[in-house]
Amino acid sequence: MAQTHDDPNVYYVPHHSPWPFIGSITLFTTMVGVANWFNGHAWGQPVFYIGLIATLSVLFGWFGNVISESLAGKYNEKVDASFRMGMMWFIFSEVMFFAAFFGALFYARQFALPWLSGEGDGALTNQFLWAGYTAGWPTAGPAELGGAFQTIPAWGLPLVNTLILLTSGVTITIAHHALKAGHRKSLLVWLGATVLLGSIFLYYQGVEYYHAYHELNLTLGSGIYGSTFFMLTGFHGMHVFLGTLMLAIIWLRCLKGHFSKDHHFAFEAVAWYWHFVDVVWLGLFLFVYVL
Repeated sequence: MAQTHDDPNVYYVPHHSPWPFIGSITLFTTMVGVANWFNGHAWGQPVFYIGLIATLSVLFGWFGNVISESLAGKYNEKVDASFRMGMMWFIFSEVMFFAAFFGALFYARQFALPWLSGEGDGALTNQFLWAGYTAGWPTAGPAELGGAFQTIPAWGLPLVNTLILLTSGVTITIAHHALKAGHRKSLLVWLGATVLLGSIFLYYQGVEYYHAYHELNLTLGSGIYGSTFFMLTGFHGMHVFLGTLMLAIIWLRCLKGHFSKDHHFAFEAVAWYWHFVDVVWLGLFLFVYVL
C-alpha cells in the first residue's frame, strides 16, 4: 500500500507501476532485434531500434516517476537506504561483468596461447594442428584471423583519455563538495565540466576506433587480440556514454534546484558510477594498452 514519509517505519511502495512489465517487453524486443540483425536478418535492425527507443522511453517515464515521488517527499530514510544498497549491488554486478572480460584476456594470454604453441600439455596440439606456431602477444592466433594488424600505442590517445577520465574524477568530486556546501554556481560549473570531459573522452574513443579500423587493420575480427580489445574498450565506452548521459540529467536537475546539501542521493549514485568507470579504465589502460 502506498504511504508517505510521515511514519519512519513505513516503506513507500507505489501503486501498480506498469514500468517493470513494459520494460521487460521492450528489452526482449531489443534483444530479439539485435540477435537477428547480427545473424543477417534484415528485419532485425528496425526491430532493434524500435526496442531501443521503447526502452529509453520506459526509462524516461520510470525515472520521471521516481523523481516526482522524491520531490513530493514520499521517500524516507528506509527508502534512501534501499536505494543505496541497490546501487552498491548494481556496481558490484558491473565489477563482475568486467572481471569476466579481464579473466578472458588473462586466460588467453597465460594459458591458451602457450598451450597452442606447445607448452605443457599442448605439445600434441601444436605438433598436429599448429606446427611451428609460437605464442606471442598481441596475436591474431595461429590462424591469423583478420590478417596482419598493428596495435594502438599506449602513450598516444589512450594516455590522453586516461588523463581526461582522471580529471573528470576530480571535477565530479569538487562538484559534490560544492553541493554539500550549498554553492550552486560552483556545482553547475564543475558538474558541467565533468559532462564535457566525458563527451571529449567518447570523441577520442571514436577517433581511436576509426584509426584502428581504417589504418591499422585492427578490427573485432582480428583474432583473440581484436576481440578482447574491442569487447573491453567497447563495453567501457558504452558505460562512459551512459555515465555522461546520467551526469547531464543530474546537471539539469541541479539547474532546477532539485537537490539539497543533505538529500542528494541521485547525485551520489551517479558519482559512484562515474568513479567506477574511472577505475575500470585504469585497469584497461594498464592491461590492454601498456602490457
